[in-house]
Amino acid sequence: MWIRKNERDARKGVISPVPTQLVSNEEYIPRPQTAKQKQVEHLIGELSAERARKLNMDRRAFLSTSMGLATCFLASNKVWGNNFDVEEAETWEPAASAEKWPKGEYFVLDVQAHFTDGWALDFRNMEFVRNMGFELSNDKDSYSFKNFVKEMFFDSETDCVVLSGVPGRENGRDAQGKALEGRARGGGPLPSWLMAEARDEINRVAGSRRAFSQGNLAPNHYWDRVNNRPDKPALLEQMDREVSQYKIASWKWYCHTDPGRSGGGFQMDDENAFWFYEESKKRGIKLISCHKGYSYQSRTLGHLANPKDIEKAALAHPDFQFVVYHSALKHGPFEQEWETNNQYDPTTGDFAWHNVLMDIKKRNPKMNNVYCEIGSFFGPLVIANPVMAMHGMGKNLKYYGVDRVLWGTDCIWWGSPQWVIDAFKRFQISDELCARYGYRKITRQDKAKIFGLNAARLYGLDVKKPRKALPADALDQLKTAYLDRGGALSAEAYGWVRDGD
Repeated sequence: MWIRKNERDARKGVISPVPTQLVSNEEYIPRPQTAKQKQVEHLIGELSAERARKLNMDRRAFLSTSMGLATCFLASNKVWGNNFDVEEAETWEPAASAEKWPKGEYFVLDVQAHFTDGWALDFRNMEFVRNMGFELSNDKDSYSFKNFVKEMFFDSETDCVVLSGVPGRENGRDAQGKALEGRARGGGPLPSWLMAEARDEINRVAGSRRAFSQGNLAPNHYWDRVNNRPDKPALLEQMDREVSQYKIASWKWYCHTDPGRSGGGFQMDDENAFWFYEESKKRGIKLISCHKGYSYQSRTLGHLANPKDIEKAALAHPDFQFVVYHSALKHGPFEQEWETNNQYDPTTGDFAWHNVLMDIKKRNPKMNNVYCEIGSFFGPLVIANPVMAMHGMGKNLKYYGVDRVLWGTDCIWWGSPQWVIDAFKRFQISDELCARYGYRKITRQDKAKIFGLNAARLYGLDVKKPRKALPADALDQLKTAYLDRGGALSAEAYGWVRDGD
């Protein structure tokens, strides 16, 4: 049985600002908590209770502070080894963390962020969920736009977001052929029209550019089932709508889903995708973000989430930029150990399908239009096995280079992204792995690029302009008012875990 992570934590009396087990964003079955994760969780409770007591604080309040975060990283180091840069003093005194890890040091642009504006997630109505036999309830407030703004902007250092779609297809016309607008167009839990509305509202309130939006349109979204081919007139009508009316910044693709009921998915290097590239280029959109890995939306089409099709597409379209979400991390369909499930080889540091993505770059060292995004990649790995996180980040940087690694979190599935921001600030690849595998240490300059400078370049954002405007804009004023009224980091994750863990 599945249960919300925040509900499970409340029931067990475990409140941690850093997840102590993997949560599901509904794209995969929640993993059981491992022995080491249980050990980390126990230490967090033990260490935080000791510190809260001596500091005369409530433990929940303590864990909402920088001292609480530092305690979580210290507990992880005690179990896994020194994977995070954290000092004992940081767990007792806020000033120690403030001096070492100043807020606002990095410009943070999250290229994979989601909400559902109160929609019951349509994932639960999809065939892959029904086939699993789950009966899942909905928590609409957790996924609302209001909570999204709170978690992303008020409760984290995130400066800008790319509102990223989830599988869905808008209805172009009603039964009488009349063009539909707004909510009448439908389109699943987070359609393009809704992302555009939310983007505009965020930017209006902020008085500056704080959000971009993607378009939910792919070659198989509108299908002529009589002739078994793409419905190109419908595709072009929607393409024009998304580019001209919604003013999208990129496309979001899921090769392994079938919104148009074509009977199959598609690949980024097939003739239908190539046709789409040419039409998109005519309209000025040459940026495509594609979900790769995490293939559970479909038992029959999951193989299409393998990143192997990126190679031909990128080589044939050097003027396009391709963002590979999740760095193509594959999760097997069965509840096995993380390492086994991902075919992890500790002798090479390789794991599926990340190794496929790395091999593409090895074969094509001069190919510079593919980017590794680390949403639901770095965070889950650093919880499940920090050594795997070192290998994953090490290989991304070694083969694709620091200029082509992008920050994303897949939040708000994980709640506020602040925990993973803090984790990456403190994360480092060990001397041993650097020497053995030719990885490089991740410098503060590297982290600045990954956190936001790379994505700003990709999305054409002038970083100096929004950073200068931030202290005076309305969103920061709202954040100050929120904190003045006693607002605090919720430390809740809204994804799913196994009940009983």
